Amino acid sequence: MLFHTWQFWGFFAIVLLAFYSVPFRVGRIVLLIASYAFYMAWNWRFAALILGSTVLDYVLGIAIAPAPPRRRRILVVLSVVANLGVLGFFKYYNFFSANVAAALGLPANSFLLNLVLPVGISFYTFKSMSYTVDVYRGHLPAVRNFLDYAIFVVFFPELVAGPIVRADVFFPQYLNWKKPDAPQVQEAIALILNGLIKKMVFADRFALISDEYFAHLQAHPGPAAAWSGVLAFTAQIFFDFSGYTDIARGCALLLGIRFPLNFRRPYLAPNITEFWRRWHMSLSEWLRDYLYIPLGGNRHGRFNTYRNLMLTMLLGGLWHGASWNFVVWGGIHGMLLSVHRLLARAFSRTRFETFLNRAVFVPAKVGLTFFTVVISWVFFRAQSFADAGQILSAMFTTGPLLEGTLWTKGTVALAVSSTILAVAEEKTMFLTRLSTTRFRVRLPLYASQMLCLELFAVTGVQIPFIYFQF
Repeated sequence: MLFHTWQFWGFFAIVLLAFYSVPFRVGRIVLLIASYAFYMAWNWRFAALILGSTVLDYVLGIAIAPAPPRRRRILVVLSVVANLGVLGFFKYYNFFSANVAAALGLPANSFLLNLVLPVGISFYTFKSMSYTVDVYRGHLPAVRNFLDYAIFVVFFPELVAGPIVRADVFFPQYLNWKKPDAPQVQEAIALILNGLIKKMVFADRFALISDEYFAHLQAHPGPAAAWSGVLAFTAQIFFDFSGYTDIARGCALLLGIRFPLNFRRPYLAPNITEFWRRWHMSLSEWLRDYLYIPLGGNRHGRFNTYRNLMLTMLLGGLWHGASWNFVVWGGIHGMLLSVHRLLARAFSRTRFETFLNRAVFVPAKVGLTFFTVVISWVFFRAQSFADAGQILSAMFTTGPLLEGTLWTKGTVALAVSSTILAVAEEKTMFLTRLSTTRFRVRLPLYASQMLCLELFAVTGVQIPFIYFQF
């Protein structure tokens, strides 16, 4: 069930009705049944896999808490190895087996298995694994009620594409659950409508262009086509994923759970470090707390700091998919983060830093950061190194400025309007303030959002959310 289909909203309406028709202690069972039903609608066979992961980390969490130090380490390592083992088998077996076959001079399919990637496995694995690590670190107590822990793992608004809501965020709200008040309901409705517009009006419109370009490179030669295709994907992936996150946050809030912010206008970031503080924030924080810092963070000298940044981003790239393209994408960002840290350290507290921090240079810094992010998206979206090389070559060859562009006046209008709205929100936070205004003020806004969906949403083709594949 996709968030932008009538099937999902019929399902969600039934869940809300059932959940609020009974006391919360019974409503928890409704949430668990609904979450498993939602997941099994994709592929019922993998319900056993997520249940197995839930049982394992629930048992280990209880065992870790009172255990002596040596046994605690063994138990947490068992959790990490088991979780990463299952994730690695389903997500990376075919990738690594193909590379082994190539190294041995054998056909690429010599060791391949007919594996189906369980939807959402990257998200719920990271979430469940971080729980046992946090119990091991003493950051939170072990959850004793299996029903409560099972709901945490499979809570359906975030189950298949995040955000990665960690136990220390989820359980304080869940165990002290309160029915959302009127302003929260109002905020949730605004989030859902904003998310639907991002997905159906913006992301899907740009997807028509990016999918056409990346699927038929030979049919669209020249720099104009290349830039239009890559920029379309740049817009698509932001609106697609942030749209999903807004809908997930809105649905969760209607059920009394507030999810953390996952995007904060990342394309307006003035440097690459700030970009990663604004883009897929729950993953960035997860990688920082459970990978970068355990590797040593910035505690053991410059070389180790840059090494840890590269390793974190390389593995973060591989998390997105079993392809060397994703590894290169992560490596590019690791390199950019290292270079930015190096330059920031070199010019810290100098006149040159003061000079560059003037407001007049902000647009240039935002533009340079955006440019590097756009280039990196080529490797993220291209099907192969060969395709990525062809696209980059086309982007930086000379040719007519607009001849061959795939953008229409409508997509240009979408890009311009979204940029204006993003800059206005960055400066004034007017959209955030609107979500807290009185209902009679918001009612015309709701109506205009519904009208926008009716008039401008892409119809006739169902485009899945990009991050469902991860």
